[in-house]
Amino acid sequence: MISTNDMRPGQNLDLDGTLFTITTYQHVKPGKGQAFVKTKLKNVKTGAVIDRTFRADEKVNLAVLDKREMQYLYRDDAGLVFMDNESYEQVHVDPELLGESVAFLKDGTTCLIPVYEGTPVGAELPNTLVVQVVATEPGLKGDRVSGALKPATVETGAVVQVPLFVESGSSIKVDTRSGTYISRA
Repeated sequence: MISTNDMRPGQNLDLDGTLFTITTYQHVKPGKGQAFVKTKLKNVKTGAVIDRTFRADEKVNLAVLDKREMQYLYRDDAGLVFMDNESYEQVHVDPELLGESVAFLKDGTTCLIPVYEGTPVGAELPNTLVVQVVATEPGLKGDRVSGALKPATVETGAVVQVPLFVESGSSIKVDTRSGTYISRA
């Protein structure tokens, strides 16, 4: 149990049996009345964001997550299969917990898997990944307008907007959080 005055963004709370991550935190002292804490909480399982207000000095349950490095192996009917790098134990993670970043997951990628009470509750991909472009339209000579983009399909099947000079077969660096092109690799 911690006081709402000690809460910080990034901490995990167990509220009524549901796991939440604090995304924003604001301590408010109005001119009249009692101080309170305004927070935005993200549900770890569903990804839904809710606003919640607590009284100052209210006690809440702090959830402790164990983050383990695991390697992505393959996808099956039960979900995504990851292997713990230390114990070689295999766990299944629901693909919905990764959100849109699951489109960039390729075999052998090392991810951080938060585990709460023995159950994986998500997966954090590296912020950037190097992927190979498998299909894109060729750039025409003289067609080099600054800032122009075209769609390109990468080896994982995701479609990324890339500059006109990127061709099929080249490797690019992609931001897995937003799905955007960063640079050539």
